[in-house]
Amino acid sequence: MADHETKLRRRHRPGGAARDTTAQKPPGVASEIETLVHERTRLGIVSALAVRDRITFTELKSILGVTDGNLSAHARKLEDAAYITSTKRFEGRMPRTEYALTEDGRLALERYLRHMENLIRSVPRS
Repeated sequence: MADHETKLRRRHRPGGAARDTTAQKPPGVASEIETLVHERTRLGIVSALAVRDRITFTELKSILGVTDGNLSAHARKLEDAAYITSTKRFEGRMPRTEYALTEDGRLALERYLRHMENLIRSVPRS
């Protein structure tokens, strides 16, 4: 296989490890998971925003029990995907960042929840 094809078929992970992305996904519901939302902190962010119009950075940090840096990194990924928006302003001298769920974010959460429901239903009961 040509070197450039190998690069197209592999994604590098931190630490130099690579994973083959060409493997066939298993048929059925497990092949369509909303991976961006699947991560615990990001799922927490979109879930919290699904029930409230806006939530501040400080409130989200408290609800999720994460660090400033962790929340910032995950929120940035969701913003880059246009799943959430952020509004930054000052109250007095204190910065205040508020997040809101976009329509795309709501749809992504709904897809994720539908996928998980289908997955649960597909597991044989003993």
